[in-house]
Amino acid sequence: MLTVTQRAGRKEWTALAVLMLPVLLVAVDNTVLSFAVPAISLAFSTSGTTLLWIIDIYPLVLAGLLVAMGSLGDRFGRRRMLMIGAAGFAALSALAAFSPSAELLVAARAGLGIFGAMLMPATLSLIRNIFTDRTQRRLAVAIWAAGFSAGAALGPLLGGVLLEHFWWGSVFLLAVPMLLPMLVLTPMFVPESRDPEPGPVDVASILLSVAALLPVVFAIKQLAAGGDLPAIVAAAAVGVLAGWAFVRRQLQRSNPMLDVRLFRYRPFTGAVLVNLLAVFSLVGFLYFVSQHLQLVLGLSPLRAGLVLLPGLVVTIIAGLLAVPLVRRISPHLVVAGALLLSAAAYWLAASTPDASAMTLMAAFALLGAGVGASETLSNDLILSSVPVAKAGAASAVSETAYEVGSVFGTAVLGSILVGAYRQHIDLPSGLTPEQQHAAGETLGGAITVAEQLPERTAAALLDSAVHAFDSGVTVTAGLAAALMVASAWLAFRTLRTPQHQ
Repeated sequence: MLTVTQRAGRKEWTALAVLMLPVLLVAVDNTVLSFAVPAISLAFSTSGTTLLWIIDIYPLVLAGLLVAMGSLGDRFGRRRMLMIGAAGFAALSALAAFSPSAELLVAARAGLGIFGAMLMPATLSLIRNIFTDRTQRRLAVAIWAAGFSAGAALGPLLGGVLLEHFWWGSVFLLAVPMLLPMLVLTPMFVPESRDPEPGPVDVASILLSVAALLPVVFAIKQLAAGGDLPAIVAAAAVGVLAGWAFVRRQLQRSNPMLDVRLFRYRPFTGAVLVNLLAVFSLVGFLYFVSQHLQLVLGLSPLRAGLVLLPGLVVTIIAGLLAVPLVRRISPHLVVAGALLLSAAAYWLAASTPDASAMTLMAAFALLGAGVGASETLSNDLILSSVPVAKAGAASAVSETAYEVGSVFGTAVLGSILVGAYRQHIDLPSGLTPEQQHAAGETLGGAITVAEQLPERTAAALLDSAVHAFDSGVTVTAGLAAALMVASAWLAFRTLRTPQHQ
């Protein structure tokens, strides 16, 4: 292990490059499906709720298991977990690519979440161990965060390129060219790492962590779908109680799976929330902008992906520029300003419901600047605000916050959008019950039904569907803008220079 004063050399930076492969893979897989949503919707004629589950089940399972897999990595070896996760992820990616039904696709995505959780917990804790020099570590974390943000933004572009030439399942095969070099290079450059005194595997805590997330997301989706209110309340109550039981169990254990006592330190808590909300804004934005570009503006997947390319570049640049910027300006001011940029992006989308491609390009560039800077600095603050001995626990919290933000970005904003669409859609007469159901669920479903109708009826349906979708975007983006302003205030109040360097 490096000494406290030793600076990282070529081997350590090469190890970071290898560790970026799983980071990029998981980030890309979080959002690559965004641009395939219209094609999947058309292929399966699925409901809006099922469509959201296809997207959400992967980050949901991943978030629920991150802490558990981190604990297993501490015990059995973090590099070993990386290798197992890579092999399983490749197999499940192939299954997802060739899924014959929406239900099997949901199951395959859930499996990807399990193996994705094996890939991630080691990365940040290894960075903390490899880069002990404060300046080098901040740069390494900036590269790590830029990889997450860039991967999330790159997903739709890569998806657009593939969907331009292949079927929707091709987006899942992206994992193969990323995992093969990782399987070869990881044993060569990444040192094995494990906790010399690991705690016992806590099955009860694993089950409670999953039980705290799944029912809450289910309740949100059912609320948007107009589901049974008692069932919604019951599901939310189960999630809250499971979360309370999880926290209580961690506090009672001498060696907890997740050290929730870290949240007693205000900068740590603030950085975790900023991390979550920044990803929330990014994933939520991508969910509706991908559909607007393709289904409303009629762009091909490739052209729609190219619209977002400037935002991808801005995301990377903003994350890297944040490192020298905080040498002159306090991190809490930089993060607050970055989140206000994200709020401006959503305000731009909310104020122009019939937005052109250029308007959405500008909005995503603003969002990219905000997410790139806030993600970099919040992750650095999470690591540096705790003692070195707690780096592994802090890493698990940071990655869990990222995935929870990804889940709730689509679960909350996506559900609001689906609910607004259903409320505002005005179906023309003459549709069969099956056509009414499909057209009333999603914009993709309305387009599929329109192809089966006479020209005048089809035109009326499409006009109503587009207006219903745009009205949903206005409501969703407005709420998200307000949330980003509140997040900026939170960052300003809570993020200060951490005590532990």
